[in-house]
Amino acid sequence: MLTMRIQGVDKPVSRLILGTGDLRSLDDNERAMLRAYAEAGGATFDTAHQYRGREKLLGQWLAEENLRDKVAILTKGAHHDDGSPGPRVNPAAIRQDLTESLERLGTDHVELYALHRDDPAVEVGPIIEELHAHAEAGRIGAFGASNWTHERIQEANDYAAAHGLTGFAFSSTNLSLAKPQAPRWPGVVSADEATIAWHAANGMPLLSWSAQAGGFFSGHFTPEDTSNEEMVRVYYNEGNWERYNRAVRLAAEKGVTSIQLALSYVLHQPFATCAIIGPRKPEELYSSIEAMRLKLTPAEVEWLDLKREAIAE
Repeated sequence: MLTMRIQGVDKPVSRLILGTGDLRSLDDNERAMLRAYAEAGGATFDTAHQYRGREKLLGQWLAEENLRDKVAILTKGAHHDDGSPGPRVNPAAIRQDLTESLERLGTDHVELYALHRDDPAVEVGPIIEELHAHAEAGRIGAFGASNWTHERIQEANDYAAAHGLTGFAFSSTNLSLAKPQAPRWPGVVSADEATIAWHAANGMPLLSWSAQAGGFFSGHFTPEDTSNEEMVRVYYNEGNWERYNRAVRLAAEKGVTSIQLALSYVLHQPFATCAIIGPRKPEELYSSIEAMRLKLTPAEVEWLDLKREAIAE
């Protein structure tokens, strides 16, 4: 499986990161999915303090398979509806969540740690100081921001640079070929054109959640079918249907599926990207691996994203 490097992490990070938010009981099907990912060379897992017990299940499985030393873990904390009520982007909540996450995972460190949401009313200085302290203590390899705007990340990293501290090493927002017209959940951030330009300029890696836009490109949705209220609210618009039609056309030319092409789009940005995926069976995983290996030209990427009228101009 293809990998990339993130500063501060001593292991390669898989470009396909396996999300564990759907783990429930480590039954035979879930174990088969986890094992298939590991056997395919996947070595990076995404979880969160807010995922209600998923960290413990992941830690249990890694221990049983004797894989902890071979993989990188990304977990997240300081979500606003996790534990204590009210805003939680503060040093005390970060300290509590990280401590509990490590205990649940059965480890003394994680390679990647991200703040799960932002609170724009909070000053960045104390947050960077807290995360820097955990990195210095070896509890975190690299830390980043999940669902922070690029302006806030830049503000935080400017503070870190001015005070000789470690800054954010990665961002995790939504990035997909289908462009959300409304947030899927409160407080989430999707990469717009300004965000993409910012990442391209400074090279910060982006770890995309919902990289396949909730299955928008699977062929299971049509403009006439409005039964899925969330998909309608977030993705149903003229531009996205044109992106879908173009993905179908180009996929047919390349002998792949449109959802594979949509995933490949995310992995062909002008800066380092990973996709957090949530396959429910090995066949879906293998489809994503094929998409990871698919080659797209810059012109094809621009055409899929409606930035040019034809691939060859």
